[in-house]
Amino acid sequence: MPQLTILEGSNFCICDDVGDIDRRTHGFYSEDTRFLSVLRLKVNGTRPLLLSSGKVEYFSAAFFLRNPLAGGLEHDVISIMRERFVGEGMQDMIAVQNQGMERQSFELALELGADFADILSVKAHDFALGDPLRADPLPDPVPMRFYDEHNEFLLEDPGDGAQTQVIFSERGEIDGPVVRWKIELEPRERWHLRIDIVPSLDGDHFVPRQVERRFGDELTRVRESLAAWRLRVPQIRTDWDDLGRSFFQSVSDLASLRMRRGGGIGRLPAAGMPWFMNVFGRDTLITCYQTLLFGPELARNALEVLAELQATEDDPATDAEPGKIVHEVRDGKAAQKWFHTYYGTADATPLYLILLSEVWRWTDDAALVRDLKEPALKALAWIDEYGDRDGDGFVEYQRRTERGLENQSWKDSGDSQRFADGSIAKGPIAPCEVQGYVYDAKRRTAELAREVWRDRALADRLEREAEELRLSFEAKFWTDRRGGYYALALDGEKRQVDSLCSNIGHLLWSGIVPRERVDAIVDALMGEELWSGWGVRTMSTGDAAYNPLSYHNGTVWPHDNSLIAVGLARYGRWAEAQRIVRRMLTAAGHFSYQLPEVFAGMARQETPFPIAYPTAARPQAWAAGTPVLLLQVLLGLRPDRARHAFETLAPPELPSWAGRSLRLSGVRAFDRQWDVRADDGRVTVEEG
Repeated sequence: MPQLTILEGSNFCICDDVGDIDRRTHGFYSEDTRFLSVLRLKVNGTRPLLLSSGKVEYFSAAFFLRNPLAGGLEHDVISIMRERFVGEGMQDMIAVQNQGMERQSFELALELGADFADILSVKAHDFALGDPLRADPLPDPVPMRFYDEHNEFLLEDPGDGAQTQVIFSERGEIDGPVVRWKIELEPRERWHLRIDIVPSLDGDHFVPRQVERRFGDELTRVRESLAAWRLRVPQIRTDWDDLGRSFFQSVSDLASLRMRRGGGIGRLPAAGMPWFMNVFGRDTLITCYQTLLFGPELARNALEVLAELQATEDDPATDAEPGKIVHEVRDGKAAQKWFHTYYGTADATPLYLILLSEVWRWTDDAALVRDLKEPALKALAWIDEYGDRDGDGFVEYQRRTERGLENQSWKDSGDSQRFADGSIAKGPIAPCEVQGYVYDAKRRTAELAREVWRDRALADRLEREAEELRLSFEAKFWTDRRGGYYALALDGEKRQVDSLCSNIGHLLWSGIVPRERVDAIVDALMGEELWSGWGVRTMSTGDAAYNPLSYHNGTVWPHDNSLIAVGLARYGRWAEAQRIVRRMLTAAGHFSYQLPEVFAGMARQETPFPIAYPTAARPQAWAAGTPVLLLQVLLGLRPDRARHAFETLAPPELPSWAGRSLRLSGVRAFDRQWDVRADDGRVTVEEG
């Protein structure tokens, strides 16, 4: 059944195409808690019929319905318009109109329910990321209490006081969890109902007039916030429609994911709808790297917030170790059920150093680098003291809590680390791409140490360690089989986990691949086994575990491809980088220009369009960041910190399929604004 999602930061609603909340994973969510699990609209006891529905903005939707043939109503005599807005709470506006020539009498009813389930328990009932057949039963909806004075209902969790306040603008008859209205309408007459839904974890209660004013102010604030965001990011004009629309959608998606929380976390985008509406270290860092064309604010915020969350103690219960960057932050019921902060990630810590360096390269902000010297040094110490568990020079992971993630690289599903024969590798696992991140992080931090911290001894040591890592990596991860490639990982016995996967493209991004290996890596990435025609698959068709619908073993991930494209450009492989740009943005057009988290890895010659992956997150932060980074690749833009300017690395002319005219105005770097033009394929950059 089709479903629709609207959101404002970490508050969101999942419903069906008539606006009902009536399936296991539907609901209105806030602070990782489901505050409404049932909302069903009926006319004369029967579900209304759909005319049309869709989002208006990311935070609002409209549903146009008609009456069913029930209770004596004839065809299409009653029209129903249902409008929904999500902000700090959720508001529904229902307008019912008699479209016929005679007086109409009928009953309209709403059934309400709230189970206050934590989001992780609900996620377990999702077929893509959970296991509905084995998942624990969800809580039963709580009883509903009615307060006649204010015509409001209260749904309250008896366990801890979490509550959902529901206020109706019109008084109805109460029948258990159902509220009914007897309606009589003359021809063309309308009847209106407003429903205000206010969540609270701490028992806060608001009177109806206060709530009405609050929702009005909130809608204005959200609209103004979106308008301000759109004005702050660069403006694009292009005759390549797929690029222009995808870029515009990315702007909207990243605006929608900005979280509604106090403190620094509220300045960051959530990872993705619906199960990851909070800070995820890896996702946050990569999204900020992808979107530096938007300006440095998101990245600066991320670096500061993640420094505040950086682990200070060795805590096996949360996979925390001193200096480690957080993997995930949870709120509300989810924090009670799992963790508030969880540190099970091997890659966020080197990625933190990479982003710090990249922000410096775009801004020359030495003060930021000095301010974050301590967390950066702690991150380096974690890499050497805790990340390298056995002293072999490679960063490995192995969970220390049974509640933690079994796999702690970006492919963090339980079955992602597989040998070519399909068998699952056992830890500790040393992923190939993480070694590349560490190599890049040490080289970049050496540059910071030499030029900002003025610590030449540290710079020399880091460069020496990076080169030692590169040589060890070459010796242990390279295999000459299948034309030559780097193994996915080393297992706990230091055997090569020898499946051929997209992770090798991240090695180009990090720069750890020597020039003599580049042809083999590029041939593997763009060969028939990994290249689907829409993008690079996560696993090759030549591996036993390949499945085009497996989350990490054969699908195509947009963010993965964006980093691969940067890596190809780094080594001057422009034809292949541009192929990824073209196919990925063409694929976006088949997803209404909103790239999903992941889509199926089926071959392009077998499908007329890319095949959707069931329940892929949309919007999702690093998928939304993909068109922005691909645009940077297409233009060949790279900041030149020494000159406080940009250099263009691409060939003299853009390919013809990219259009004849492209302008990107308002790119912010080095405290100035820049305009980028590509007229008849030639790229120029001028100060705006």
